[in-house]
Amino acid sequence: MTTKGPEIDLLRVSDITVRFGGIVALDGVAFNVPQGKIVGLIGPNGAGKTTLFNCLSRIYQPSSGTIEFDGKSIMSLPAHKIASLGIGRTFQNLALFNTATVLENIRIGSHPRTSSDLTSDIFSLPGSRRVNKEATQIADHLISYLDLNKVAYKNVSDLPFGTKKRVELARALALSPRLLLLDEPACGLNHEEVKELGETICRARKDFDLTILLVEHHMGLVMGISDRIVAFNFGRRIAAGTPREIQSDPQVISAYLGERK
Repeated sequence: MTTKGPEIDLLRVSDITVRFGGIVALDGVAFNVPQGKIVGLIGPNGAGKTTLFNCLSRIYQPSSGTIEFDGKSIMSLPAHKIASLGIGRTFQNLALFNTATVLENIRIGSHPRTSSDLTSDIFSLPGSRRVNKEATQIADHLISYLDLNKVAYKNVSDLPFGTKKRVELARALALSPRLLLLDEPACGLNHEEVKELGETICRARKDFDLTILLVEHHMGLVMGISDRIVAFNFGRRIAAGTPREIQSDPQVISAYLGERK
């Protein structure tokens, strides 16, 4: 009989507070994300979920508290260093280059994991050509993985919304992240697309050895794929546990899931 070793927390959020003037967007928020798990963040609009993501991405500087990734603080790192650390992200509002092709968008995502410099790129030096070849190979693999072959050379602006969502996921995966932040990936998708998204997230977690932090309003998705869930309300953590525990938590039912009749 084999026994599982202790869980290792890849991400630790400790007592994070964010103030915008007199408004407290996050108030002493704390939780951990174990390596290899999918952790869902839920809460009403304005509960502070995206604010937290912006702290993790170093877009916002918390007023107090600490954030550790793989045992090391990221509080002093600039935003452009986060991707190279191994933290990838998708956005609630798509952040794609609409006039670029699918292939070009995904190639851009691999930039932090490759190495080149401006001089090499301008003069197409061997190092730059090698990096460009590597970026194309990464993009080609992800295009095939996410079934984007038929649209690889189309501009993103010409694609339906659901396909754009897959392009953004591919671009985030091109970074080869250890931690993937998904900000409302089901927003704007129909029922069948949400089902496919859940299957894709679970498959990618296994295939790419990912740890995933998921902000989502679609309860069927977040309850169906999350190992753990953290519930927010008014900038505070009000509950944390398994999907079953969260579904029966009185504070969560009152604040977000709705009173049972």
